[in-house]
Amino acid sequence: MILVENVSHRIGASDILHDVSLSLPRGGLTALIGPNGAGKSTLMSLIARLQPLRQGRISVDGLEVGQVSDRDLAQKLAVMPQTAQVSARLRIEELVGFGRYPWHRGYPRPEDRAKIEEALDRFALGDLRQRFLDEVSGGQRQRAFTAMAFAQDTDYLLLDEPLNNLDIAAARDLMRLLRQMADVDGKTIVIVLHDINYATAFADHLVVMKDGRIAAQGAPSEVVTEALLRDTFGTDARISTVEGRPVVMV
Repeated sequence: MILVENVSHRIGASDILHDVSLSLPRGGLTALIGPNGAGKSTLMSLIARLQPLRQGRISVDGLEVGQVSDRDLAQKLAVMPQTAQVSARLRIEELVGFGRYPWHRGYPRPEDRAKIEEALDRFALGDLRQRFLDEVSGGQRQRAFTAMAFAQDTDYLLLDEPLNNLDIAAARDLMRLLRQMADVDGKTIVIVLHDINYATAFADHLVVMKDGRIAAQGAPSEVVTEALLRDTFGTDARISTVEGRPVVMV
């Protein structure tokens, strides 16, 4: 379980998060959704220790962020940030291999190489392993970053807006792979999404944010209502139901 307790955060003079408390369940796929500026990515970055936590507490299976070593947390939680600063002249295989660093610390073992091979195979990257990042499509690039996180072999995987700039085919493929990781591998996936219909289609649990606060949380069928769309997203869109899941109509 990821436990967030009384977390507030400021950037300069702006309050971004206001006394946020929630528990993110272990197992399955949890989506953080909300309008622009709601604080989703900030909350994600604090859980991922990409920004220093100044007020409140966050723990991952009892490991408190800021109190345990980065190495210990990296063996529990993998992160795919919204923007990753890596060289475009890095090969796919090299990128995926970075996921093993928290375990081998620069001295790869046979089990590390086996996990890299498993990740390349799972994400259909074997034929692209020697390609540079600037030689593949956006969808293939996102698959490579997700494969790197998968290779890290942690219980938790955090992804911040991984569908950005992907076409519908690439976005659906990536969400299906994440769903498979939750269902088959028992991973706990926490993902920031802008598209509410991807969230309702693939997530088990939703956390809706607005103005740095939690507006609602629960199963998609319980949370996504026309009232929520009006009050949180400022739109009067209609909702239909397909196979028991809500779909926001354009």
